[in-house]
Order: sequence, then structure tokens, then C-alpha cells
Amino acid sequence: MNKLIWPLLILALVAQNGCIPPQEKEVITTIRIDAKDPVFQRIHNWQDQQLTDSLFAYFSHDNPSYRYLAAMAFASIRDSAAVDRLATLLGDDIDKVRAAAAYALGQTGASTAAKPLIEAFDKGDSLGLHTESNRAILEAVGKCAPESFLIPLSSITTYRPADTALLEGQALGIYRYALRSITKPEGTQRMVQLATDAQYPNSARLIAAHYLQRASNITIDSAGAKKLIPACLEEKDVDIKMALVIALGKTKKLKAYRALDSLFRLDDDYRVKTNILRAITNFEYDTAKVTAFKALRSPNPHVASRAGQFFVEKANAKAAPQLWLLAKDSTLSFPVRLALYQATVKYISKNYLDPVNQEFRQLYTKAQTPFERGAALQALAELGWNYRFIFRESMAAKSTFTKTAGLEALAAINSRPDFDKFFGSNSRRITKDLATYFKSAIDTHDAGLIAVAAGALRQPERGYRAILRDSLGFLSEALATLKRPRDIETYNELSRTIAYLKGQTGFQPEKPDYNHPINWDVINALGNQQLVEITTDKGKIKLLLLPEEAPGSVANFVKLAKEGFYNNKNFHRVVPNFVIQGGCPRGDGYGSLEYTIRSELPPLYYNQQGKVGMASAGNHTEGTQFFITHSPTPHLDGNYTIFAVVTEGMDIVHQIQIGDSINSIRLL
Repeated sequence: MNKLIWPLLILALVAQNGCIPPQEKEVITTIRIDAKDPVFQRIHNWQDQQLTDSLFAYFSHDNPSYRYLAAMAFASIRDSAAVDRLATLLGDDIDKVRAAAAYALGQTGASTAAKPLIEAFDKGDSLGLHTESNRAILEAVGKCAPESFLIPLSSITTYRPADTALLEGQALGIYRYALRSITKPEGTQRMVQLATDAQYPNSARLIAAHYLQRASNITIDSAGAKKLIPACLEEKDVDIKMALVIALGKTKKLKAYRALDSLFRLDDDYRVKTNILRAITNFEYDTAKVTAFKALRSPNPHVASRAGQFFVEKANAKAAPQLWLLAKDSTLSFPVRLALYQATVKYISKNYLDPVNQEFRQLYTKAQTPFERGAALQALAELGWNYRFIFRESMAAKSTFTKTAGLEALAAINSRPDFDKFFGSNSRRITKDLATYFKSAIDTHDAGLIAVAAGALRQPERGYRAILRDSLGFLSEALATLKRPRDIETYNELSRTIAYLKGQTGFQPEKPDYNHPINWDVINALGNQQLVEITTDKGKIKLLLLPEEAPGSVANFVKLAKEGFYNNKNFHRVVPNFVIQGGCPRGDGYGSLEYTIRSELPPLYYNQQGKVGMASAGNHTEGTQFFITHSPTPHLDGNYTIFAVVTEGMDIVHQIQIGDSINSIRLL
């Protein structure tokens, strides 16, 4: 009996299980990014190696996190051949994946991306299911769509103040068009409306304000000026205000200047003051000089140096004697005195040039650092007749920074628009002298000097093609000394010059091959929310690293920091209310190590102060140099890797001056 029961029971169980429907596979709808995930690392390796076919395979992966990462990889690769495949993800079930595809399509800059982007925009998204992708699409069309789409984009007025993402997308789209030198009055009018109306979200207003600041070929009419004046005076958000004051200067209205002068006196933020000093260069000297004279004695060195530059740009012959007197004042800072002497030799009567220039050169001898000496040589270039003095001093200098700065000063003389008028009958002789100097610089086989001199020899008005026609061998010899990828910037500069001097057209710069794998051991060893501390002459700056967004850059930075590479390097570049930059092994901006790393360009934005980015000479040429922003710089978006943000010490960032030292960098 038992022998019969067991087979029957087994048959019954099989029959019962056969009636159970198959279990449905779990659908993953959440995107989770973890830099220590092996698949994350595999995708980023393929991104670094630009293995597009391997990345395409992940477009159909069940996990949206990997579809997202694979799509986002193309934002850094920027391959126009991937447009059709990326477009398939615009219909993904997960909106964040759609947004990644839209952003990556915009990054290609390919005109073929415009059609699928516009078709994918969900006009009927009343439930907000595709808010993120709609925003990304609006921005992306600004990077790649034809000019004809700008007016429809600018004419959208149905977005409510609560529609933050859509307003950001519209503003970004119009702004990205402007960065392509494409503007329309309708776009400018819309941006004035967004920037000056406080009912709109500040994130969208900031973008609009930067459009008004940066777009070079726009006209802000009287109606716009009437909105900008109260907006500047009443604005509470300093980031927006900084951009608005530049925009207000573009109106060139006397009422606008009065508002700017008033704001200069009332606002304590040095960045606002610095931008006001830039803005007032749009006005007549006799109108704006009052503000600039007050600023010369500002305790903030950024403000004072920018005031000095105002006089270089805007003074006149009548003002020159007063500027000369001021330049003698030893209580003023060295950079301010340099600027005042520079303005004096630019505008003063020829009868007084010799004594002024003697004093100017004497000030140069009082420079305390290589960075001051470099700045002085560049200021001395205002008087072209100083070219021999500048060459002699720069070549005799021990500091790489001073040498490079001196040669840049000669390049500035070389590119003067009024070169022939200034030098008169001597212009041909001086051109030949400069050719000799630039050849001497190239013959040093110093990468920085080669780069500067090579660029100078492409100045078409100087006629170097004819002068050097029979003696180009020295250029090829110098080219052979350059090591790639370390010297890729100089290699391309010199190669471009050789092609130019030979009359060749269609030069294409060499792009570095993949040469430096991401060190995942470094990433795996990082703590959550890993902080880094930079100790400088002025104090300490703390950074939060972003390994999920830029693992290659983070791994490189951390490894260099642990090895002590950054110890005692200088901040070799400081631009008031823009950036501080350091980490160059040469100290002049032309240095790198024996490798390059890839650009990492996800949708991170330079929308606030304290963003830490990788300096480069073009995508995928990054190495050791990094910069920290003083304020929002959205024109850098999508082109420069962001790998960290400042969490403490922005007051120190704002104090840093050129030549200040990075004493050490350590993980916390």
C-alpha cells in the first residue's frame, strides 16, 4: 500500500506546482549609485577607455542604475556617433535615465540630437512624471539645436514660479545658446524677466542673470535697464547680484552708473565690488573714475587690483599726470602701483615717457617674489619699447614662473592691434627681433616657453611665415623633445605652429590615448562623505570629495595628496572673483606628470562658490592642476570636471593670492 501512496503524492505535488504561475521578476525602479560597486567600476573603466560598444550593452540592463551610468558615460565621451543609440533611452521607464540620455545628447553638441530631444519632450506631463528629463531636454537643445528653435524656447511664458525644473531648463537652454554665440532679443527679454522678478526660483534667476552678464552680443534696452536698477539694489542673493551688476553696466545708462556707485558704497561683499568695477568700464572715464579711485585703497586686494585695471582700460591722456603721481605712492600695494604705472605709460605724453618708464623699471626691481616679478614684466609690456628689457630679464630669471610670464609679456607686445602704428618705421626690425627671441625661447626646449613662443609665431600680421620660411628645423627639433602625454598642450601648440608656418590647413590637435587606469583601491579605501584638508599659508580649506561623480579625478587627487605631491606647490593663478588655481609641478600652469586622466562630466554645475574642478587644456588632458571657484561660473559647466566641493574655509579661499603656498593636503 505504501509503495502506491508515495508516487501518487509526488504526482499530486507536481500537478499542484504546475498550476502556480511563474514568479514575475522584480522590477527595479530606484537608482542607487555606489562608487564601490564592481559594476559601477566596470562601467567607468569602459567610459575611461571609451569602449562604446561595451557601454551600449548596458542600455538594456534590468537595473536602471546601470542604464543611467552607461548613458551618463557618453556625457564625458561626447561621441556624436552615439546619438541614435542614446535617443532610444529617451523613452526609458525611469525618468532619471531619460534625463541622463538627454544630458549626454546635449554634451555631444551634435545637430542630429536636436530632433529626438524635441520629440521626447513631454508637453502633457501634468503629473510631473518627467520633470527631470524635460529639464534636461530644454538644456540640451540649447547645446545642439539649430538657431530656429531659440525663439520658440524663449517664448514659453506658461511656466509658473513653482515650476522650478522647467524654468531652470528654459533658462539653461537660452544660456547654452548664448555660449554658442547665438542670441535673440526674445531670449534676452525672457532672461531679463526671469532675472529681475523675485517670484521666480533663485536657481532659475541665477542662470538668467549669468546670461545677461556673459552674453556678448545682446542689447539691454531702456525697459530692461528700469528693471535691472531696482533688482540690483534690492537683491538679497549675492550670487544673483554679482551677475546683475555686470548686466546693469551693459545698459550704459547714467542712472545705471549711479546705482552701481551707490551699491559699491553699500555692499560689503568684495565680489560684488569687483564686479561693479568691471561693470563701470562701460561708462565714460570721467563718469566712472570716482568709484575706481575710492577702490584703489580698498583693504581687499582683489578689489584694489581690479580698480587698478580700470585705469589701464579706461584712463586718458588728461588723467595720466594724476595717475603718475599716485603710482609713486608707496602706501599703495605693489599690484596697484604696477597697474597705475602701466596706465601712465599707456596714456602719458611722449615727453614724459622716459622718466615714467625709468620709475616703472625701478619698481620692477623691488618685486619681492617671482610672482611679483612676473606680474611686473607683464605690466611693463604696455610700453612696447620695453621688449628688450623684458626678454633679458625673463631669460635671466631663475623662476620658471617669471620666465614664462616674461615671454607672455613679449607675446602681448607681438599681438598689439596697433603694432605697426606704435613702432612706426621700426616695426619690421622689431618683428625680426621678436622672431629671434621666440626662436631662442623654443631652443631652450622648455615646455612652457615653447607653448607661449609657438602661439606668438602664429600672429598673422607679423609675417613670421616669410621670416622663418627657410629655417623651420628648430621647431621639429623642439617637437621631438616633448614627451606625451605629459606635454600634450605644448605638443599641440607647436604642431599647430609648424603647420601654420608651412601653409598647411585643417590642423587637428592630437588627443591623448587612454593611459592612466582609475585606481579603484584608492576609491575602495575612502570613507563615506570623505573629507580632505588643504593647509595653506592663509589657513585651512576642507573639501568633500565626490567619488560617485568623478572617481578617476578623486582617485588621482587622493593618491597625489597621500604621496605629498602637492606639498609646497603654489597657487600660480588667481583671478579676482573667479578662481584660485594650483597644483602645477612647474609653477607656471604648463606642468603635468607622465600621464593624463579623463574628463568626467556628469550634470554637476558650477552654480555656487567653492566648486573644485580639474584644470585642463581641453577634454581628457587633466593631470595634477585643480581650481576652486570664488563664485558661480556656469560657463564652465559640462567642460571641466567637478570632483569636490568646499565645506569649510571659503574665507581662506577668498584670501588666497597668487604665489601663496599649498603646505599640505591630507585626508580627514
